[in-house]
Amino acid sequence: MRIALLGGSFNPPHVGHAMAACYVRSTQRVDRVWLVPTFVHPFGKKAVAFEHRVKMCALLAAEASGWLEVSAVERDLAGDGRTVDLLEHLAARHPEHQWVLVIGSDILKDLPHWKDFDRIQALAEVLVLHRAGYSAPEAVGPPLAEVSSTQIRDLFERGESPGALVPSSVLDYARANGLYL
Repeated sequence: MRIALLGGSFNPPHVGHAMAACYVRSTQRVDRVWLVPTFVHPFGKKAVAFEHRVKMCALLAAEASGWLEVSAVERDLAGDGRTVDLLEHLAARHPEHQWVLVIGSDILKDLPHWKDFDRIQALAEVLVLHRAGYSAPEAVGPPLAEVSSTQIRDLFERGESPGALVPSSVLDYARANGLYL
């Protein structure tokens, strides 16, 4: 089975994540797409509790027809949120699977700071999606939605609704649990 891994803080998950997952499933030869929230962000970004982010990702995934799943595997890793550690863990646990690591073109500038990117490329095919505002020659597809979790958190902080940027089930959950307020 070929599984595409779409990782991130998902703080909160938004329509850009849904579009990326749908694009990958529609255009790449993958059987499943897994949303993989970070337990500890490797670059120290603050986030709401891991369990909230997993639950919001599950709400986003519920809109799909079984091909979009959430993995809380990062909770089981004792490390510091490095992608290479995640891939080594998954490869050892699921040697029967092939992995496709999905990253946005906005992340390319950070790759020199990633731990052992050569090893990452040995463990998984790396697929770079074109994120709006970040063109790159290796990026595939049309520019995805110009939306970010930072933008959504800013809207929450200003008391404005990010309704057009967040799936309604995720927005309802965030509000019900007092997140980002």
